[in-house]
Amino acid sequence: MTATMSVTIVAADHPVWSGTARSVTIPAAEGGMGILPDHEPILTVIKEGDVTVVEAGGERHSFAVRDGFISFDSNRLTIAVERGRDVVRAAAEESALE
Repeated sequence: MTATMSVTIVAADHPVWSGTARSVTIPAAEGGMGILPDHEPILTVIKEGDVTVVEAGGERHSFAVRDGFISFDSNRLTIAVERGRDVVRAAAEESALE
């Protein structure tokens, strides 16, 4: 069985995506960062770039984000991003594919 974590991506005024993932790549201020289940707790700033979520079954979701932060603890990852057209567009494209 593949280890997973709970992921929630939110903008200031709306939810963007929520689900279970086996990995997430974020544009951390210090450079790209990968988060896997059971990662040590972390709180860090992110910059403009792409957040990539890989679900347990291998399905990938990519979201263009602006400045924000991530919090990871006890296999729960929360990504809070600044409201912006890129996030809205990514969420709309994701909904259209479902």
